[in-house]
Amino acid sequence: MVNIMKKVGVVDKFYSKISVALVTLSDTLAVDDKIKIKGATTDFEQVVKSMQIEHESINSATKGQMIGLKVENRVRPHDEVFIVE
Repeated sequence: MVNIMKKVGVVDKFYSKISVALVTLSDTLAVDDKIKIKGATTDFEQVVKSMQIEHESINSATKGQMIGLKVENRVRPHDEVFIVE
């Protein structure tokens, strides 16, 4: 089975102490979506458990918004975020 991936954003910054990535979205993303984060040295999948905008928890976000995304591993600026279907 081949996973279909759709790019939904790019990592702008990573806060290692709280393991949160700042992501600018190019498409819609929601809690419980399965995502893949891929870059030069980054490659892992996880389910979205927590997202915030301006320190407020949200269930979904749309194109153009910048979100804080709780991540399970270190990510780096310019890593790409994909939804895995």
